[in-house]
Amino acid sequence: MADRLTQLQDAVNYLADQFCNAIGVLQQCAPSAQFGNIQTAINKEQPPTSTEEYAQIFAALIARTAKDVDVLIDSLPSEESTATLQAASLRQLEEENHDAAARLEEVVYRGDVLLEKIQSALADIAQSQLRTRSGASSQPMPPEP
Repeated sequence: MADRLTQLQDAVNYLADQFCNAIGVLQQCAPSAQFGNIQTAINKEQPPTSTEEYAQIFAALIARTAKDVDVLIDSLPSEESTATLQAASLRQLEEENHDAAARLEEVVYRGDVLLEKIQSALADIAQSQLRTRSGASSQPMPPEP
């Protein structure tokens, strides 16, 4: 996972790529200027395309990427953030991490206890089945009439 500045840089680069691609595609699909009979013959060879669809697609992509850039900028630390504020935030995160670790250890302990109970029950079931099978095979067969 990259840090916030790298993510922001990647998003801005992606936004620039989208702008370049949008301009290129729109230039390619734009109707050309008329230069008499020569241009009319060239235009007949090319199928007509809808620049409106491309414009809408690129507008949506650019808007979404711009919104992502705004979110990344908002997630950066503010200028008012001092070393003491950052240290306090880190202490709070460390306490939350410690509490979460304690809860995780408790859940793992309860899971281990439950696993032992299940394994014990399975062992009892297996022993019961073995005793039942060995008891049935040691009994004599009833006489045939």
